[in-house]
Amino acid sequence: MMPKSQSHVAGKYDTVIAGGGVAGLALAVALKQVLGQTFSVALHDPAFALEGGGNSRAYAIAAGAQRMLETLGVWNDIEGTAQPLLGMDITDSPLEEPVRPLFLSFDGEITPGQPFAHMVESGPLLAALKAAALKIGIHISPVPVSNFDTDSDGATITLGDGTFVKTKLLVAADGARSRLREMAGIAFYGWTYDQSAIVGTIAHEKDHGGRAIEHFLPSGPFALLPLKGKRSSIVWTERREDAARFLKHDADTLAHMIEKRFGLELGNIQLIGKLHALPLSLGLARTYIGDRIALLGDAAHVIHPIAGQGLNLGIKDAAALAEAIVDQYRLGLDVGAPEVLENYQRSRRFDTAQMAVTTDILNRLFSNNLGPLRMLRDVGLGLVNRIPRLKTLFIQQAAGTGDRMPRLMRGETL
Repeated sequence: MMPKSQSHVAGKYDTVIAGGGVAGLALAVALKQVLGQTFSVALHDPAFALEGGGNSRAYAIAAGAQRMLETLGVWNDIEGTAQPLLGMDITDSPLEEPVRPLFLSFDGEITPGQPFAHMVESGPLLAALKAAALKIGIHISPVPVSNFDTDSDGATITLGDGTFVKTKLLVAADGARSRLREMAGIAFYGWTYDQSAIVGTIAHEKDHGGRAIEHFLPSGPFALLPLKGKRSSIVWTERREDAARFLKHDADTLAHMIEKRFGLELGNIQLIGKLHALPLSLGLARTYIGDRIALLGDAAHVIHPIAGQGLNLGIKDAAALAEAIVDQYRLGLDVGAPEVLENYQRSRRFDTAQMAVTTDILNRLFSNNLGPLRMLRDVGLGLVNRIPRLKTLFIQQAAGTGDRMPRLMRGETL
């Protein structure tokens, strides 16, 4: 608990967001763009002090998330570096098998000219969102939120430099290990997988044609995701112990290991930069809300990357929370009131829990080499591939589109 003295209050904001990742930035921009100068937003994240503002990761931005970025006016700054996903092929076989049967293949358009997703590198994505935030007057600070206290009027936040700020609503977008979630007393349930995702970027001789490939191996999925130019992002799932051992190899050996898992369809492969291993886990917050606080993105839920939906869930959180706040504010009501937070939680809990369960089942089903399970999953993929309506539903789910999406993800303004 913090002292109640207001003598060092440095500012007052309608909403303070702790965490300047994609979800936090998207929420801030959505709120400020719609509500204008009468609504004040502050973003606090130590990462703002770092040069570059991004890492080497790339993400599949689903069509629904893309529509939100278009509505926010930032997609034009990203589009030139974004690679449309024009199709996807899914295969399944042990590493040593020379033949890799194709069980599911689909083209990537949900409507003519609308790919179901784009591959976007984190650097341009974060830069575009940050530039938009600065342009419309969002307060951005590298000073972290270190503590908070709440009362009937709002929250008083202690910053890392000892100053205080007041707000009606604190949004915890501070990642899977959220300190604010812990301070709010919100339990986080889940488990760690005996897996790590090795991520990085490769260059290759031949053009990828905009097609993604996901090859299921006993240790987990190996995904090759196209980037602009003759480059691809890889998400290579291995057992934790093996991943740590593999990363000790030199670049040429790692490139050879990637070729062994993917083949030579794109010619010779070369690493661009270093590969990194990310431990994989599943986790869900007991509740996404507390007294004057809402959890956003990884602070609320962490899922396996097998379906490439982690970032899209965070963007959907931002769309849903922005919608709840805007509707309340326009009525002249308190944006941190319990009914606002309940509306947000109601719109997001089932969706994220469903995706967490789905990715967990898929990982357990595919990350093994048991004969009966291999037969079951391959028959299932084959059925999806042969039934057009089922395949269409599969693509729509991956694209994050539909009438039940938040308005921003339908391309509508708030």
